[in-house]
Amino acid sequence: MDQKLAKCLLYTKVLTADGMMTENERAFLEQAMSHLGLSPDDRRKVIDLEGWDQAEVTLRSLDRESKERLISELLDAASADGRLSPLEIAQVRAISKDLGIEE
Repeated sequence: MDQKLAKCLLYTKVLTADGMMTENERAFLEQAMSHLGLSPDDRRKVIDLEGWDQAEVTLRSLDRESKERLISELLDAASADGRLSPLEIAQVRAISKDLGIEE
């Protein structure tokens, strides 16, 4: 899996952690997919959550600085609607742990 696709899948994991995705969160995801240059096929995969369970595995090879930057971006995604829900925070923590970043 491509790292750009994996990042967007993780954004989606965080954005849907509380069971809903607001309009601001959708806009964040759309902007991220555009910024990363995802193809229409990869955008479909993100929307369909295809490969969702493989995203962390793909990104484990990132260096620590890149992983920390990704976690910061995931927190930005989670707060795109103006609030951080406990479920979104828990999802970011789980991803952080899966990527091998100690808390």
